[in-house]
Amino acid sequence: MRTVVKTFDSLTTTELYSILQLRSAVFVVEQDCVYQDMDGKDKSALHVLGIKKDEVVAYTRIFGPGDYFDAASIGRVVVRDDERKYGYGRDIMEASIKAVVAHFGETEIQVSAQAHLEKFYTSLEFTAFGEGYLEDGIPHIGMRRPKRIKN
Repeated sequence: MRTVVKTFDSLTTTELYSILQLRSAVFVVEQDCVYQDMDGKDKSALHVLGIKKDEVVAYTRIFGPGDYFDAASIGRVVVRDDERKYGYGRDIMEASIKAVVAHFGETEIQVSAQAHLEKFYTSLEFTAFGEGYLEDGIPHIGMRRPKRIKN
């Protein structure tokens, strides 16, 4: 899988369709969660696409500090169900962390993690903070990757 980072305006219609289709397949259908995925924030995000054989198989969207949370953030983390066995969740997150640093100059990153993925995010140096909460009927926890001192 190769990764590419794009602004909303630089996405092709085919890429945008693939992203929305993937997000819907996982977040709405697989997780049986009715919610408004197209929340108006995609236009201000950078989009990290994981592409394999010309298909979007993994994806995140990233924001600079203050655009979504006070810290830079990564959201809509998704991997197509038949591609998860290859470790693409870790790959897309590592590419997203690098993209946050490269595009926003930030190392402190926040995510709203589904609670059952806390161990996964911990392995990427995120730490849980605050109380758990329900988001669209799914248990979540706030997690933050600490600010790094630049050498």
